[in-house]
Formats: sequence, C-alpha cells, structure tokens
Amino acid sequence: MKDLAGKVAFVTGAASGIGLGIATALAQAGVKVVLCDIEDAAREKAVEELKRKTNADVSGLKADVSLKEELQKAADETIARHGKVHILVNNAGVAGGGGYGTWSDKSWRWTLDVNLWAVVWGVEIFGPLIEKQSASEGGHIVSTASIAGMLPGASAYNVSKFGVVSLMEGLRPVLAPKNIGVSVLCPGFIHTNIINSGRNRPERFAETERPLPTSGVVADMIKMVQGRIESGIDPLYVGELVREGIENDWPHIFTDNEFEPAIEARFAGIKAGFDRIRGRVPRRG
Repeated sequence: MKDLAGKVAFVTGAASGIGLGIATALAQAGVKVVLCDIEDAAREKAVEELKRKTNADVSGLKADVSLKEELQKAADETIARHGKVHILVNNAGVAGGGGYGTWSDKSWRWTLDVNLWAVVWGVEIFGPLIEKQSASEGGHIVSTASIAGMLPGASAYNVSKFGVVSLMEGLRPVLAPKNIGVSVLCPGFIHTNIINSGRNRPERFAETERPLPTSGVVADMIKMVQGRIESGIDPLYVGELVREGIENDWPHIFTDNEFEPAIEARFAGIKAGFDRIRGRVPRRG
C-alpha cells in the first residue's frame, strides 16, 4: 500500500507504547486512525493529543480484546463511522503467564486470549471488511508478536508470540491474491508499560498474586528485563518502521539486530537435527 493517505486503520492497544507509536506514524501519513484500547483515560488523552499533533481524523473506541464480541462491536462502530477499513493492526498484548513452576490456568488463558486469540479474532472479523475494497484500494494486516516469537521460552508469553508469527506467515500467501499484505512485528526491548500489564487484567482472570522473587536467577532476569524496557527503543521509531513495512509489504518487521545471532543459532540447531538423519531415511513405498 504505497498511498496511505485517506485510508482507514484500526489499531488495538493504541493508547500507549507501540500501539500509539504506530497510530502516530499512520496519522502523520494521512490515515484515518481508530484507537482501540481498554484504558479509558489513556485512550481519550491519546486521541486528543494525536488530533492536535497531526490534525488527522482520529477517534477512539473501548474494547477488551480478550472478548470476541467486544472486537466485533468495535468493528461495527468503525464501519459506522468510516464506511470501510483498510488496515488492521493487532497490537494489544500483555506480559503474563509466568515461567515453568509458576504457571496457572488463569494466567495462561489471559495471556493467550489477549496475545493470540485477539489476533485470530481480529483477522476473522476485520479480514472480510478489508477484502470488500482491497482489490482496488489495497489492504494490510499487521500483528505485533515479539522477538520472543522467534526464540524459545517456557512461558505463555513465548507460546502466544510463536503463534502470532506462525499465523501471520501462513496468512501472507492466502491474502496476497486478494491484494492484502500481511506483516508480523517482532520488537525487541521497547520503552513501553508492558511490564505493568496487570493493571488491565479483567476480573474473570484474577487470582491471588504470587510475590515476585527478590533474589536468585529469576529475580535477576526480571530486574534485567525491567531495566532493558525502561531504557528501550522509542515506540515512535517502531511506528515509523511499521508504516514503512505496510508501504513496502515487509513480511517481518524487526526493530533492531540485537537478537539476530540468537535466531541464527536457533536455526542452526534445527538444521543440525536434519543433518543427523541425512542419508538414513528409509525409502517410502
């Protein structure tokens, strides 16, 4: 989609962080942007500030993306306002689930519902709406995974992000003939508030909080991650990358090269698995 001006975009998790960065970059390109977020005050503030900064057509909608019916309602309201939609950005996400030994069903369900199911539902609901004019006007779907969707980890977060990567990669050849591009965003450490995801945790996923460890390997890891996020990359830069990715139909959108060696090592390990059986596979039939 080379010409974004006048197009309509629906962005989830858009009141802050990466979502707001993406919404800002799109609004600056003349896109009519619908900011969808569960946080009322933050969403309303983001809408007003974005209008003032860009003079673009910016509106806000509330939705708990872990509920399919709320996403459907948001889609209906988007069409009622704009008549069409060209760009879907599945960005809402939470850091939850815990590591091995700390798992709970509610934490896993919350994490998977927001990080993965909301992406599935977003595509299911908005895909046909984008298709209505994609042949002549184009369309694009971006879903925020994470660099954690490229590297192994024994947590609901990694599992959810691997799922998003797989889904987006699989959708590209399916939607390309419909003139709809598909990209997966795999950010590294970005300056966001994701570490405080629990502030938006719905009551149905509530559980007795376990105190975080104050010493040991896990505590050191948590401290490191918090520090890296606090000093992370500016979300506005990420938004500009996503806008460029939409314009040029990038399959994968990375934010930096920090984890490239780790990803190369992972794929080298996978290839080694094939090398072990090379020449040993019995004939079929």
